[in-house]
Parts: sequence; C-alpha cells; structure tokens
Amino acid sequence: MYILIVVGFFATFIGTLSGSGGMINFPIMLLLGIPVHSAIAANKFANMFSSFSSFFVLLRKNDAKLKPYFLSGAISLLGGISGGLIASAISRENLTIIALLLLSGALFLTFIKTKKDNSPENEAKQLPARKYPFLFGIGAYDGMFGPGQGTMQMQLFLRNGFSYIRTVSFTRFNTFLSCTGAVVTYFFAGHYMWDVAIPLTIGSICGAQVAIKLAPKLKTKQVTILMRTVTVMLILQLIIQWG
Repeated sequence: MYILIVVGFFATFIGTLSGSGGMINFPIMLLLGIPVHSAIAANKFANMFSSFSSFFVLLRKNDAKLKPYFLSGAISLLGGISGGLIASAISRENLTIIALLLLSGALFLTFIKTKKDNSPENEAKQLPARKYPFLFGIGAYDGMFGPGQGTMQMQLFLRNGFSYIRTVSFTRFNTFLSCTGAVVTYFFAGHYMWDVAIPLTIGSICGAQVAIKLAPKLKTKQVTILMRTVTVMLILQLIIQWG
C-alpha cells in the first residue's frame, strides 16, 4: 500500500507538469504482479480524482469560467468511453506500437518553434473545430491504455495558442472526463482491485496538488525541456517493452 502511495505521488506530480505519469506507475504495478487490466483500471481511477482535484484548484485560482471547458470535455468523455469499450479487442503489443508512433510525433512537435505565451486577453479560448478528431483520439487512447496521453494533449493545446497554465487546466479537465468514461467501462467489466486503486489514488491526489503549486513558477523554456525529456524517456521505455 505504501509503495503504491509513493508511486502515485511521483507519477502524478510529473504527469501534471508535463504529462505521461502513467508510464511511471503502470510498469511498476506490473512489476508488483498486478494484472494488466487491473493496473490500467487503477490508473484510470487514480487519474480521475487527481486530475479533477488539480483542475478545481486551477479554476479557482485563475477565477476562470467553466463553460469553455464543456465542449472539449464532452469530446474527451466520449473518447474515454469508446477507448474503454474497445480495449479488450486490442492486444497490448498493438497498443504499444500506437503509443510509440504518437509519442514520436509529440516529441517532433516540441522541436518546432512555438509562439510566445499569449496574454490572457489574446490567448486561444477553444480548440479549432478541425482539431476535435485529435482530441477524441487522445481521449480514446486514454481509455484504452493511457500512458503518454497527457503529453500528447498538452502538445495539442500548446500548439494552438494556449498558455502553459491554461493548457494544464484543459488537460486536467479533459483527463478527468476521459478517465471517468473509462472507469465506468472497467468497473462493469470487473477489473478493479480496490486495494490497489485506492492507495494509488491517495498518492496521485497529493502529487497533483504539489505540482499545481509549482506550475505557475515554471517558464516556457523549462516546460519545453521537461516535456522533451519525459517524452524521450517514454519512447525509449516503449521501445524496450516492444522488443
């Protein structure tokens, strides 16, 4: 139990700041002998609570309105449900290949020069409609497997004119809903081990809160370096697992 609390803390701390905390806690759960579907289910359960807790703090701190989040959240929810439903039809090997391709694309995007952070008055408020399929796909991937989802979603928002803090906020809210959709499907499939899911969730909530306090102090260059480092590590880990 204590191991899972510590794992949940560090995975969500990193995941909140740069995405992809699932690639930390997921392999460790497998090493602890937890069945793969139960490990994914526990990860979705922990992320559901930790992502909402961090989003709620950001929403109150920035005095923002909830309405702009509804559309992207609904798309992510549908994606999470879809991903959870088809997870059993896709082998873990194929999911690893998909993750490797998507993360490679996300890494490539970090080396493309982005615009400077926009002021709150000028930054984007919504994703362009043509980006909705990508958002749905990321949500579906989160429901199926998950690790790397946060990195890909943060890249999607950053590349479309969102500031870093607003990107974290949207990513946390969308992750909450995509995980909620997945949690429902995994629950009815009977994959939950509550002695795993609950301590992982406790650690995840604590890690998210610490990360949210640190996030406003980070500069764009620091965030870019962090995201590149995490993405490279994820790609290497996926290649090792695939091999």
